[in-house]
Amino acid sequence: MEAVLWYVLTGTRGGTNRVRILRALDERPRNANQLAEDLELDYKTVRHHLDVLEDNGVLQDSGDDYGAIYLPTDQARHHWDTVEEIIEQVE
Repeated sequence: MEAVLWYVLTGTRGGTNRVRILRALDERPRNANQLAEDLELDYKTVRHHLDVLEDNGVLQDSGDDYGAIYLPTDQARHHWDTVEEIIEQVE
């Protein structure tokens, strides 16, 4: 999981936005529309990053399609010290 976190958060062009999304979801679970508004990002951009994070096991959703609420997986929470280290480097 640590290698996955480093890759999806620093090894690709969208890493900065993924870090912002993870930080927002750490504060409280939200849906894609709420994230787009809160982070002032395009909805499609947020959806793309959510899909990448979900496909890599970093996020999970409530399964409600359009209104799905996202939150970090247990596995990501287990490695949250790595997430925080990455956040410090990205900022």
